Order: sequence, then structure tokens, then C-alpha cells
Amino acid sequence: MEKKKVLFVCVHNSARSQMAEAFLRQIGDRYFEAESAGIEPGKLNPLVVESMGEIGIDISRNRTKDVFDFIKAGKRFHYVVTVCDEASAERCPIFPGITERLRWSFADPSALTGTREENLARIAEIRDAIRQSVQQFVSEYSAP
Repeated sequence: MEKKKVLFVCVHNSARSQMAEAFLRQIGDRYFEAESAGIEPGKLNPLVVESMGEIGIDISRNRTKDVFDFIKAGKRFHYVVTVCDEASAERCPIFPGITERLRWSFADPSALTGTREENLARIAEIRDAIRQSVQQFVSEYSAP
């Protein structure tokens, strides 16, 4: 069985899309091939790296990628999932040949204000919401 290709996109590919990619690789690896990219790639958010490490997922060696590089390379995906807010999702380019485009809106960890501990707690909430969305996606879309 050929795995369905999924691309998670957010603004900087520094947090939300990285978490979604990691969760899909962990939860749905049997059915899906996951990648992530950003509209304006930045640097990995160290608090997100720490938060994922708290649940045993190491993304510290991941690099941020540019969504337009995937388009230039002619990569095709069955699903393109935006994980940023609605306004940012509108900036996501159209991919040729996609079967379905999904929008999941999550708060941006880079926009959080507060103490380190407060931000880590909020990132854990975002992380857990992303994991739940990925679990739901796998249960709904993994059927042949």
C-alpha cells in the first residue's frame, strides 16, 4: 500500500507544523508520509523543542523548510494541512494535484507572552491539541 503524502504548513515552520509532522510520523507512519514547511521559514522554537522532548519526541535536529521549495521541486501531496491562523493560511500557495486541503487553526507559540513557565504550559496545550487533531486525522483518513 502506498502511503499518502501529507504536508503541514505554517508561517515559520518553527513550531506548529513541526509538531504536527512529528505526531503524524509517530501515530500514522503506517499510512502516511509526513513533511512540514513554512511560508517564511525561521528557526526552530526552543520551547517547542523542549515541550516535544517532555513527551519523548526529539525534534531538535529538524530543520525549517520553505514551502516554495516543495513547489519548485514538483512535490505532490495528497493533503496539505495549514496549522496557522486563518489569515496566515490564506497565504499558503496552491499545490498542483492535491486531493484535499485542510485548515487547522492553532495559536502561534512565537506570539506568546509571559514567563518561560507560562509559555511552556501554553505550548503544551497547543501541542496536545495538535496531537489530538493528528489522531483524529489518522482515524478518519487512514482507510484505504
